[in-house]
Amino acid sequence: MDSHIQAQYEARAKVLKAMAHPTRLFMVDELSKGERSVLELTRMIGADVSTVSKHLTVLKNAGLVSDEKRGPQVFYSLKVPCALQFFTCVESVLASEDGRALPMAR
Repeated sequence: MDSHIQAQYEARAKVLKAMAHPTRLFMVDELSKGERSVLELTRMIGADVSTVSKHLTVLKNAGLVSDEKRGPQVFYSLKVPCALQFFTCVESVLASEDGRALPMAR
């Protein structure tokens, strides 16, 4: 495999790794409904601000979300709505496995 192709697969893996956590999947799903502040996400998830911020940083570094600071708060939004297609694919895989697909949280 040449270095250009390897770099493409590594970039893809970075995005997949960023989404490979239940809390981050929840965040992507929530952000698909509209922007949320760190405090809103913290309340929804039930974790501390530091933990939520770390998860958001992983998503941001992978290019999935963007942030905007407004006063003392930081608001996040989904940068690429096509990330939701990933959920559809995952649910299809789960359904084909043994009917374990979950209803989408919309």
